[in-house]
Amino acid sequence: MNKKWLLPIFASFMLFSTTNINTAEAASKADLTDTASKYLGVPYKYGGTTTSGFDCSGFTSKVFSDLGIQLNRTSGSQYQQGTAVAKSDLQVGDLVFFNTSGSGISHVGIYIGDGKMIHSQTGQGVSYSNVNDPYYWGDRYVGAKRVATFDAQQQAEVKQAAIDFSVYASRAEVAVQIAKALNLDTSDTTTSFVDVKPTYAHAGAIAAVAKLGIFEGDANGKFNPSSPITRAQIAKVLVLAFGLENNGGSVAFSDVPQKSWANEYVSTLASNGITNGDGDGSFGSDELLKIEQLKVFIERIQQ
Repeated sequence: MNKKWLLPIFASFMLFSTTNINTAEAASKADLTDTASKYLGVPYKYGGTTTSGFDCSGFTSKVFSDLGIQLNRTSGSQYQQGTAVAKSDLQVGDLVFFNTSGSGISHVGIYIGDGKMIHSQTGQGVSYSNVNDPYYWGDRYVGAKRVATFDAQQQAEVKQAAIDFSVYASRAEVAVQIAKALNLDTSDTTTSFVDVKPTYAHAGAIAAVAKLGIFEGDANGKFNPSSPITRAQIAKVLVLAFGLENNGGSVAFSDVPQKSWANEYVSTLASNGITNGDGDGSFGSDELLKIEQLKVFIERIQQ
């Protein structure tokens, strides 16, 4: 296995906690609505997660990802995040869920106030609708979840209930573990990231990996330390950070198509014996990375 421990290359990710972190500076209510509204007119596409076409949960995931908050991939799994809120207590940014198939949660949108939501719907793509529409949405409403609150200080607070940060890894946790594995000097706690103050517990690790180009911030100059990371995303992180090379061609997983952006990175991990997938033929690409999984991956790389 070819390893280049200090490869100073790393892509910018809106990914993806260090333990017990439950806040993230993100956006105002206006930022939320502006971010969502910029996708108006993007067509509906089943399974779509890009501006070439969104399905309902692909759209909500994209909007929240733009704001540094990671959502689960499907409407059903997004319904498992956050805290439940009554319809009468809906606030801007709440996720609203509907049963359009007759068999449970099958649609999700983002509440934007005044009884309206923005969502990606079949036939219209990203558009506005009335949550209480008596002809369709009103009768199919199931409930709402608050994954982030946009308070008077116009910051979003990621709800601790959304992600168990004692279990799942984050950008900050990844920075800590990589800095430890590479034996980096973490004494300098000054960074250029607006959301990482020198007093932050893991500022030193973040500063160290940033100096090497291993991590970059988002377009707003934020590191998003409390954003979780998926297994597909960590595959790219590890391959680039440790300079891994493919040792045996493509390794197929059912949820990593050959044309997927993650295929070469996941295949590289698998060809080096760093991952065997989930044991059911899949890699678990969209699953959030657990802290223990991160540690196992790094241990295997170092062997």
